[in-house]
Amino acid sequence: MTLRIVFMGTPDFSVGTLKALHGAGHQIVACYSQPPRPAGRRGLDLVPSPVQTAAEELGIPVLTPTSLKTTEEQERFRQHQADVAVVVAYGLLLPKPILDAPKHGCFNGHASLLPRWRGAAPIQRAIMVGDDETGIMVMKMEEGLDTGPIAMTTKLPIDSGTTAALLHDQLADAGAHLMVRAMQALEDGALTLTPQSEEGVVYAKKIDKAEARINWSRPAEEVHRHIMGLSPFPGAWCEMQHSGKATRVKVLESEVVSAASGTPGTVISDNLEIACATGSIRLLRVQKAGSKPAQAQEFLRGNPVEVEAIIP
Repeated sequence: MTLRIVFMGTPDFSVGTLKALHGAGHQIVACYSQPPRPAGRRGLDLVPSPVQTAAEELGIPVLTPTSLKTTEEQERFRQHQADVAVVVAYGLLLPKPILDAPKHGCFNGHASLLPRWRGAAPIQRAIMVGDDETGIMVMKMEEGLDTGPIAMTTKLPIDSGTTAALLHDQLADAGAHLMVRAMQALEDGALTLTPQSEEGVVYAKKIDKAEARINWSRPAEEVHRHIMGLSPFPGAWCEMQHSGKATRVKVLESEVVSAASGTPGTVISDNLEIACATGSIRLLRVQKAGSKPAQAQEFLRGNPVEVEAIIP
């Protein structure tokens, strides 16, 4: 016997879980995803989400409503007669009639150790503030924002070399395995739920592009975490002078170097070591506007940066 599952997800992060549930033999009766978005140079082509593409390759029917608040959409959802809905980074609010429609409710794969980092950007925020671990949780959904009881958890460490991209992939893989385990336990009648603590609630607000500019007037550790937490998107950035023009450069990887001091933003060595409020960091991988990512030494060969130059 297998579960009748409605899967709801949109980005790459969700694809592994969809494939894992399908591979485990469950019957994915429908897949819900965000509608295709404009793409291409002129934005004229509509491109389906990664989840829609994966679902169609697996032969799963795909629905892309812009809202689930209408009675028509809610009735269509009920007609799937699902045992459970699995939600991973879907992107639409699920109203109560949707949450209540499946026999066993809706279960979400959330990339944090709840109740810490409820909300939109848990991966980035955990790195940016210096958490030494995070994880993926399977929770039963309620009407509140990531407030439901926890079914299963997998923890992962965060170290100084962890970027948002790396942690994203690690959590996506761990989440796929965890959801398969959770659905098997649900099918066996062995899934237990634990209410979230009312203490330690922290919200991971959506990343605003305005906060991506690097502020060298912060300690080196904070600047480094800011860079790693925003890599690769939207990408922490600064401006460097090339041929008399200020050019935007994304910094995709860095490392804390020393307690060297200097005016914040000053280049203090010929290998892109830059002074911060306290200490310094070295830029390891960068991306000039309009160019591909490059290691620092490769970048410097075509874009020399003088020692004692000031990077605002």
